[in-house]
Amino acid sequence: MYTYRHPHPSITADCLVFAGTGDEEKILLIQRREPPYQGCWAFPGGFINMDETAVAAACRELREETGLQLMEGDFHQVGAFSQVDRDPRERVVTIAYYALLDSIRQVRGADDAGKAEWFNLNALPDLAFDHAAILHAALQRRKERDSCGSCL
Repeated sequence: MYTYRHPHPSITADCLVFAGTGDEEKILLIQRREPPYQGCWAFPGGFINMDETAVAAACRELREETGLQLMEGDFHQVGAFSQVDRDPRERVVTIAYYALLDSIRQVRGADDAGKAEWFNLNALPDLAFDHAAILHAALQRRKERDSCGSCL
C-alpha cells in the first residue's frame, strides 16, 4: 500500500430527510448517543466505508440509525462541507444529501443514535456540528431545484 506524506481527512455522508409540506413539513433527526455532541440532535449520517460511495454510505447510515430504508436514487446531493473545524474529533469533510417523502414514516433510534424523531421545520432543536448551515444549504438547493424543475 502506498503511504502519503500528507494526512488525509475523513469523509462522512449526512442525510436530510424531509416529509410533508408547508407549515407541517418535518425533518428527521437523530439524538447522538456518543461524543462529540452526545445527547444533541443531528442528521443521520456517518463515516464512509472504503468500499462504498458517498450516497451508498448515506443509505446505509440512514437505515442503521433510524430503520428507514431509501434507495440511492431517492437522494439529491446538497454539497460538500469542509469547514476546517466542523468536527472536533478530526479533519472531516461531509457530503450531504436530501430526500423528500410524501408522508411521515415510522423510525427508531439504533446503532449510535439514541433516538430518531421527526421535527417540524419551524420548531427545531439546536443542531450538532454545522448541521444548521447544512440545513440552510439544503433548503436553498431545494428551492433552486423547484424553480427550474429537475435541471440540477
